[in-house]
Amino acid sequence: MAGILLVEDDPSVRTGLELALARQGHSVTAYATGEEALDHIRSRRPEIVILDVMLPGIDGVEVCRRIRKLDSLPVILLTARGDDLDVVVGLEAGADDYVVKPVEPRVLDARIRAVLRRLESASTDRITFGDLVIDRGALKVTLNAREIHLTPTELRLLLELVRHPGQVLNRRYLLRSVWDHTHVADSRLVDACVQRIRAKIEPTPAEPVFIHTVRGFGYRFSPP
Repeated sequence: MAGILLVEDDPSVRTGLELALARQGHSVTAYATGEEALDHIRSRRPEIVILDVMLPGIDGVEVCRRIRKLDSLPVILLTARGDDLDVVVGLEAGADDYVVKPVEPRVLDARIRAVLRRLESASTDRITFGDLVIDRGALKVTLNAREIHLTPTELRLLLELVRHPGQVLNRRYLLRSVWDHTHVADSRLVDACVQRIRAKIEPTPAEPVFIHTVRGFGYRFSPP
C-alpha cells in the first residue's frame, strides 16, 4: 500500500481514480489544485504524487518543479494528449514517469508500484569513482564530499549505469530495467533522466565526464 497524493481538477476523473487506487490497496488523498497539493506536501509528505498536467492556476509542470525544490519524492504525470511537448517539459521538470489519459487504473497502479520499487535497495555497497561516491545502502550520492539529491528514478538509472562501467547500454534496455517499460517510444524518459543526472553530478553538463552519449545506441558510464 502506498500513500498517494492525487492532483486532478476533473471531479469525475479524480473520484474514479481515487476509488480505483483505493481498491488496489493504496491510501489516497486527492486535491483539485496544485496550490492545495503543495500545502499538503509541506505539512504531510506522501510516498508518491500523481499529478495532472492541465490544472487551473499553477499547472502540473510548475507544481512538479516546485516539488523538486522541496523534495525528491516520486512524481507521475497524467497527460491528456500524450503530447510530446507536454511529456518532455514534464520530464525535464523532474517527473519520474507519465501516463496518457484516459487512464487505465491497472496501468497506473503498475506504474506506481514500479516507481516505488526503485526506492528499495538490499545492497550496502559503497561504489567510488574518484570524487563520486554512491552508497546503495543509504541511498546517498556524494560528489566532492557534498551530498547530491537524486530522485529514486535518477538514482536507479545511475546505479544501472555504474553496474556496467565502460559498457554501452541502449535505451531499450534502460527503459526496461529502470522503468519496467517495453514501449520503445518511451525512450525520452531515459534521455530526460540522463540530462537531470548530468545537471547534478557533472562539472560541466554539456561536456560530461561520467555519463557519455553513444549516438545511435545509448549511454556509457566511463568515469575519468
